[in-house]
Amino acid sequence: MQLIELNRIDKTYHMGDFEVQVLKDITMAIGEGEMVALMGASGSGKSTLMNILGCLDRPTSGEYWLDGEEVSRLSLDQRALLRNGKIGFVFQNFNLLPRTSALDNVAMPLSYAQDNPSEREARLRAKEMLERVGLGERIDHEPSKLSGGQQQRVAIARALINRPRILFADEPTGNLDSRTSVEVLHMFQRLNQEDGVTIILVTHDPNVAHYAQRVIHIHDGQIASGIYDAQTPKEEGQA
Repeated sequence: MQLIELNRIDKTYHMGDFEVQVLKDITMAIGEGEMVALMGASGSGKSTLMNILGCLDRPTSGEYWLDGEEVSRLSLDQRALLRNGKIGFVFQNFNLLPRTSALDNVAMPLSYAQDNPSEREARLRAKEMLERVGLGERIDHEPSKLSGGQQQRVAIARALINRPRILFADEPTGNLDSRTSVEVLHMFQRLNQEDGVTIILVTHDPNVAHYAQRVIHIHDGQIASGIYDAQTPKEEGQA
């Protein structure tokens, strides 16, 4: 089943009297349960494409089908509801609240959840998620008391707290050392393989892209090579 389908997506920005076309005729599909890398250099259009895929922005033209729904023309509020229910994000800079415990950082998205859990249930779910990412002993620590790898694990737990169908990881190892990067990428592989979460890694780094099952190359706003450019994912324990 195709979870994501793009049909002839364009994105143009207007800058004064000028138009800048950032994405050009993007047609692609991502199946449910895939782990895909969206790879391109800075300025290639990969971040713009991620913003459209993650319902943070809308295309100028074309169709975007997400889980059987055409979402390209949804309003700002409709896209926010869709993101909260189906999409999680992990960023390079973690984006954690600095004076808030790991537990409360993870529980925060539940305050906007449609099922509206009680505070007690929200904290239980957050604790379980932190235990899942190996931080059960760090739930009361603020971000300043955690290493970069631990902060990224908190960010991953927060992204997963609403049980999303899709997880976007935007340069998720950019601020991590090589050993910690491998640990985080192995965690993404486990989430994909054990929980069936569809994961999209957005990266410029071929070493990160190699952990995906498939790589989609973006160059100058276009798909630069066949979208079924298969890669052999690394097994856990390999650098």
